[in-house]
Amino acid sequence: MIGPSERVGRLPGYPLAEIPAIKRRLLDAGVDVIDMGAGDLDAMPPEPVIEALREALGDLRYHKYGFQQGLPEFRKACTAYIEQRFGQRFDPVAEILPLIGSKEGLSHVTLAVCNAGDVVLVPEPGYQAYIGGALLSLAEPRVCGLRADKGFLLDWDAIPSDVLSRTRVAYLNYPNNPTAAVAPMEYLEKSVAICRKHGILLAYDNPYVDLTYDGYVAPSIFEVPGARDVAIEYLSLSKSYSMTGWRIGYAVGNPTLIGALTRVKSYVDTGPFLAIQKAGCVALARSEEFVAPVRAELMRRRDAGVAALRESGLAVETPKASMYLWVALPNGVKSQPFARRAMEETGTIVLPGAAFGPAGEGFFRVALTVGADRLAEGVRRLGGVLTEVTAGAAASSS
Repeated sequence: MIGPSERVGRLPGYPLAEIPAIKRRLLDAGVDVIDMGAGDLDAMPPEPVIEALREALGDLRYHKYGFQQGLPEFRKACTAYIEQRFGQRFDPVAEILPLIGSKEGLSHVTLAVCNAGDVVLVPEPGYQAYIGGALLSLAEPRVCGLRADKGFLLDWDAIPSDVLSRTRVAYLNYPNNPTAAVAPMEYLEKSVAICRKHGILLAYDNPYVDLTYDGYVAPSIFEVPGARDVAIEYLSLSKSYSMTGWRIGYAVGNPTLIGALTRVKSYVDTGPFLAIQKAGCVALARSEEFVAPVRAELMRRRDAGVAALRESGLAVETPKASMYLWVALPNGVKSQPFARRAMEETGTIVLPGAAFGPAGEGFFRVALTVGADRLAEGVRRLGGVLTEVTAGAAASSS
């Protein structure tokens, strides 16, 4: 009997794998489900973007293979956005690569630059595509725990020099998923300096760059001098434009690094659907117009969620960016049983911190994917579950 490969067997369980089936069962049973699990906004994409897709669907040219070149117009739209937003200029032909969502580019980059046994630095809690990319490329993942007392920043000083000398790729993601942490510019400068010293590719995952609040403006890694020598930045249209299912993003970097990733992708896909790239041009060209209302709504939800969580006795920081709340559980309460009980008993879906790796234990993630009133109701339900869990734990210990 043919079974999975050893590398597949080493992959950890994916945090969202079982939730859709459980959610469907609950809905079929008439349960009022409040889904604050996946980072999937409850809004339509901008109408001009949808209309651009409609028009492209009627044009035969956009139904052909895009290959890795994709739509030249989309590449130019990416570079125009980057220059307007970050003041950085890139060659649309040699330094941009359209992606079928940034996730696949993040996982494929290790295939482009790693040899078997090379070290890949994987932040934890973190996006599962990072450790997946390391394992599938036969690299050696080095899990780097992100701690609250360190601002959930990857602690470069805790990594031995002999490990850094064997490291080929380091993943960084700020604004961060799931912790919503942001990185000061001096931290990014240190990160680039270390990567340049040790010849490490810095895979900078930046899908939440425009979802920022209270005057905070998230940077591009390329605003750090020297980053072009070592970094690939991943940008996505999924979150800011409510286009998660469209699967469109892009990678930015120097020609050597983008060329290596392009070569890998040439063997595994033929690029994003050209009609979606055409629509993506409209989204990028009118970025601030489309993102501003999304940002404002997320800030309203953030404030409502933070207030409700604190009223329920749960500790949570007010994030400056992203679309998540990273919530600390009381000591002794395990995140996975808590989240499972909340889902099964109250129809409230959140992600347990442990789903993002063992270093995420003691927390759960709330996605700001429902309105303020529904957020408050979901938090009220979570508070009820927590009261029962803690009461039960106290009774069993007495």
